[in-house]
Amino acid sequence: MGGAILGLPMAERADDRDGLRLDRLHVPLGPALPDWPAGLVVRTELQGDVVQRASVEALVPPRSSRPAFWSEPWLRSAAGEPVTVGEAARRRCAAHLDSVGRFLAVAGWRDPAAVARRARDQVLSGASVADLRSGLRPLTRRVRRSWTLRWLTSGVGVLSSAQAQRYGVTGPALLADGDAYDRLLVWLEEIDRAVDTCDDRSPLASHALNGPRGRIATDAPASRALVDVLPALLEGTEFACARLVVASLDPDLDELAPQHARGGHAHG
Repeated sequence: MGGAILGLPMAERADDRDGLRLDRLHVPLGPALPDWPAGLVVRTELQGDVVQRASVEALVPPRSSRPAFWSEPWLRSAAGEPVTVGEAARRRCAAHLDSVGRFLAVAGWRDPAAVARRARDQVLSGASVADLRSGLRPLTRRVRRSWTLRWLTSGVGVLSSAQAQRYGVTGPALLADGDAYDRLLVWLEEIDRAVDTCDDRSPLASHALNGPRGRIATDAPASRALVDVLPALLEGTEFACARLVVASLDPDLDELAPQHARGGHAHG
């Protein structure tokens, strides 16, 4: 088989992992999908429902006049600007709530995903620590106690700490040392810790430059490693789980855009 009909590629055949001859389909994901990192393109080669090969492309603007929103406090601190612990904590908490909301939406948990996004907005709008704690407690308790969610996401996209280190992955994905569910739990733990310091007015230590995705470095942003490791995690995964793998890493492609000036902007 092969060729094209009406401009659409036909399936080819190749040996799958069990030695069978199955249709080989090329299916792209992105760059614009609901609950998908904007600008990310994942090109998959499927046999049956299994991803045999995957490649990733990050579509980023050639230059940005604004720092990546989720990394902004740490980038400002690295540039010598005064930043408080509370500013960084709010940004970390909101970033992880944004990631949790995306992950839960992809997993089919629409209502809890909406709760996570409302909480994200409250964190960014300056809600008190007391209000944030009372609002977040039911969400994090529900997510942690759900056996259905655990069953759905356990064993998906396993990334050991050793493999993460080989790819230069830092932050939650390295700390999780496991699968998509483990990465979700690390987000929840970091949310809990960040909420407690959202009103801390002490200065952020210049050496504490670890943002929501990992180590802050303009020459090697944390999300670059998350993008680079994706093909290895996707190959051999059922296609239905591919979006869960991506959501559990949630690379921020804004981090990959070259910077030439500083400032802030709202993250959509």
